[in-house]
Amino acid sequence: MIKSKVGVLFVCMGNICGSPTAEGVFRAVAHRAGWERRLRIASAGTHDFHIGEPPDPRAIASARRRGYDIHKCRARQIDPRDFARFDWILAMDQNNLRRLTELRPKNFGGHVGLLLDMAPALGMRDVPDPYYGGPDGFERILDLIEPASEALLARVALATQVE
Repeated sequence: MIKSKVGVLFVCMGNICGSPTAEGVFRAVAHRAGWERRLRIASAGTHDFHIGEPPDPRAIASARRRGYDIHKCRARQIDPRDFARFDWILAMDQNNLRRLTELRPKNFGGHVGLLLDMAPALGMRDVPDPYYGGPDGFERILDLIEPASEALLARVALATQVE
């Protein structure tokens, strides 16, 4: 049986670089695959530094150059209720994964892990934080997030059909 809505949440530190980029890429991947209506896709940060702010302008520009629209995303901090709303919670790096693991309720039956673990052929586990670098860092994270998003959708689809 196919579940009606599967929640996928991407998490970085401030929710203005990596996680909104992953949200936008994954939305596009889901749309192209015809999965858009079956998924609830969002992003959040482990910290409250940028609540209510749009993504970093460099993230918006890099995403736009590749056909992704993330300008409407607004930073928010992860909420304990997110563990009830989302089945897949994916951190951009190991520091944020540690924070998610601390917040994870004992009865959470979903997946908490690293986005890049979905695509081990990339040879990396962490999406580098591009915040303190130049525009090339935002292009680099897109190079990583795009194949990881494709792999993630395949995993979500497979897991959903098995349920």
